[in-house]
Amino acid sequence: MSVRSYTKIWLHLIWGTHNHENYLPDRTLRKELSKYYYAYSEEKKIYMKANYVNTDHVHALIDLPTNITLEDIFHLYKGSSSNWINKKVSYKFSWSIGYGAFSVSESNIDKVVKYIMNQEEHHHKMSFAEEYEKFLQKHNVVLNR
Repeated sequence: MSVRSYTKIWLHLIWGTHNHENYLPDRTLRKELSKYYYAYSEEKKIYMKANYVNTDHVHALIDLPTNITLEDIFHLYKGSSSNWINKKVSYKFSWSIGYGAFSVSESNIDKVVKYIMNQEEHHHKMSFAEEYEKFLQKHNVVLNR
């Protein structure tokens, strides 16, 4: 038996733009940012199965590595991409301070990937604020503890 550490901790990550502004209206820029996240994840040895960049928020499905904390994951993704975006746009871009991270069982991976990849269609019916509230309720997140 090996003495290595093994984990499989799937997380559905969600983070938004500052004040939920539609800072990313350009579809081409969003596609480039999505590719950037895949490449950056590979560089940092974080397995990212899926991501989708909306105009005001991002969804991603990752397998949390053993050597990086959840807080560090968000610092890496938000910090690096904020720097990348600010080099591409003529306005000051920033992400919001908060984030959401929700555990996903192995049996629900395909369902979550489909949900993430169908974001455009999904948001014709529901705003990011409504979606996020629904996520918090679904996962029994108690606010103001």
